[in-house]
Amino acid sequence: MANKSTIKTDTSPAVTQQQLLALGLNNVAYVRDVEVDGGTAFGIFAANGQQLAVLPDREAAEAAVWENGLAPVTIH
Repeated sequence: MANKSTIKTDTSPAVTQQQLLALGLNNVAYVRDVEVDGGTAFGIFAANGQQLAVLPDREAAEAAVWENGLAPVTIH
């Protein structure tokens, strides 16, 4: 009896861009610098890129994210 090798191929379904954007929608929000009136503030964005809020400092932005049940992720 011959020994047969099995080659397994990836048969998982493709993930659409929209599905990928929605992945962390209810779990994470990212915080990044934004320019406001020539100065720097900190924007809070949903996983899909929608801006949720702008606050004057990073600590306040991260606190707001936690207070709303999300985990903050910093984008550089």
